[in-house]
Amino acid sequence: MKKITVVATALGVLFALPLSVEASPKDDLKAFQGYFKTRFPNTKFDDFSNGVYSIDKASREQWEEIEEFPPYELAIEEGQEIWNKKFKNGKTFKSCLGGEKNLAAKYPHFDKKRKEVVTLPVAINECLEKNGESPLGYKKGKMAALLSFLAYNSRGQKIDVEVKGKDAEEAYEAGKQFFYARRGQLNFSCAHCHVDNAGNKIRADILSPALGHVTHFPVYRSKWGEMGTLHRRFDGCNKQVRARPFKAQGKEYRNLEYFMTYMSNGLEWNGPGARK
Repeated sequence: MKKITVVATALGVLFALPLSVEASPKDDLKAFQGYFKTRFPNTKFDDFSNGVYSIDKASREQWEEIEEFPPYELAIEEGQEIWNKKFKNGKTFKSCLGGEKNLAAKYPHFDKKRKEVVTLPVAINECLEKNGESPLGYKKGKMAALLSFLAYNSRGQKIDVEVKGKDAEEAYEAGKQFFYARRGQLNFSCAHCHVDNAGNKIRADILSPALGHVTHFPVYRSKWGEMGTLHRRFDGCNKQVRARPFKAQGKEYRNLEYFMTYMSNGLEWNGPGARK
């Protein structure tokens, strides 16, 4: 394994890691998940898929009330209609992607032939373009609705992302570097909020643990008043630290998604979700 530089985060403090170590993705996974298990000893591992609601009782109570009449139900119905609608050539998404059952749980993955991370939204738009249809926007709207339907049909599946081979490891390392690198005028990294300060308050909001972040997307956010995708959320985080956001489904965000999903291996997919 190539030598990597570990950013000084709470992970390094907790596990007494030196700044330069020989670390494999499996080593990272053990340390990452172990950190959150230690930081939140009263939270069952499986419950980390519920984000901040797994660590704060008051927030969970409010969320459970919302889940009685989930605001994402209409998105699931709309997504089902989009999925089943025939293209101009008479085909449907199934001609490219197969059946909807557990489809979302197959992504993201590293494509060895293409030498890049492939996400479900990318696969959806490639299917559309292959059949002479216009691609969908990656942040909200029809894409978020379609992803809601597919996420719903993958609920209960365990995250099981693989990182095998030199090219896959390079994509993983790029995503890891993004996660721990400082950026923007505020000079923050993803880890500053969601590792170091997970469970602490920023203004009136409690910062969620990074473990399980990807499980529940797309989400209906009260702040948005609509459904949004994971990469829309990435954009928002970059803007909050006053950094230039990257292109949705660009290489940077896809590698970040790959790393973050691998870090949540073993948790269940439970999207779509509802968040503040």
